[in-house]
Amino acid sequence: MTTWTDHTADRPISLTAPSGIDRAAHHRLDEAWLAAAWSHPTTRCFVVSGGQVLIDETPDGRTELVMTPSFEAPLTEAHRYFLGIDEEGVSYFALQKDSLPGRIDQSARPAGLREAGLLLSPRDAGLMVHAVGLENWQRTHRFCSRCGERTVIAAAGHIRRCPACGAEHYPRTDPAVIMAVTDEEDRILLGRQVHWPEGRFSTLAGFVEPGESIEQAVRREVSEEVGVAVGPVEYVASQPWPFPSSLMLGFMARATSTEIDVDGDEIHEARWFSREELHAAFESGEVLPPYGISIAARLIEMWYGRPLPTRGFV
Repeated sequence: MTTWTDHTADRPISLTAPSGIDRAAHHRLDEAWLAAAWSHPTTRCFVVSGGQVLIDETPDGRTELVMTPSFEAPLTEAHRYFLGIDEEGVSYFALQKDSLPGRIDQSARPAGLREAGLLLSPRDAGLMVHAVGLENWQRTHRFCSRCGERTVIAAAGHIRRCPACGAEHYPRTDPAVIMAVTDEEDRILLGRQVHWPEGRFSTLAGFVEPGESIEQAVRREVSEEVGVAVGPVEYVASQPWPFPSSLMLGFMARATSTEIDVDGDEIHEARWFSREELHAAFESGEVLPPYGISIAARLIEMWYGRPLPTRGFV
């Protein structure tokens, strides 16, 4: 498996920039250390609820996570998750609540990752994606998959233990492949999912199945969704995608056939585009590009050779 280097797209892939946060996993089982870290005056925390956090604009035009010192945090019993330590020794925690707290100044607003991931600094975006991923898992894995007993939170939010059978359960991450497929004429294959609005096209994607390599998953998904055979597959980059628990594995892939036969279940329409055809479709509004937070936009840009139009969907 080779790595494809991006020479054309200037924008980095969202949620992948170094955050400057050391997750410090060795502290997660040290209850005394966690208690001391939580009570330290420099510690900062924020609330996550339903995949959303509070964000706010600063006077100089930046967007930040709304964080408070731990001693000002809303009360929570067990749903307090240790996220890591920055280079200055500041510890960060996320608090899972049923709703976001109100703000006296009324300037903060709730936001999910699709919006906030584009606006926040790498540090804040890294903290948010970690917290949202933990919250998604915690809300949907409260019971033991072995015996059905209610589990308890451990390791500062990174393990759930079963008091009945002793099983330990860890946060789930589902690998998914996402691929920009091109043919011998250097056209790109884009598809529209059945639930997407008219005109929205993007790269194909799908989950890796048990006992399958990621390269095999690329070829199978393209074949199943649009009936196109794929030969060489080159890895590009990955992206955390907690909607609710995926890790997107991005690829460039070369088609060995071009006849399209959409499955009709996931993909409603698929088309081959030259760069000139795609540019004209963008200009006319016939095609709405993916952009923003998704790795799909970066994959298309790597082939397209320029940034995508800024209108469309996150």
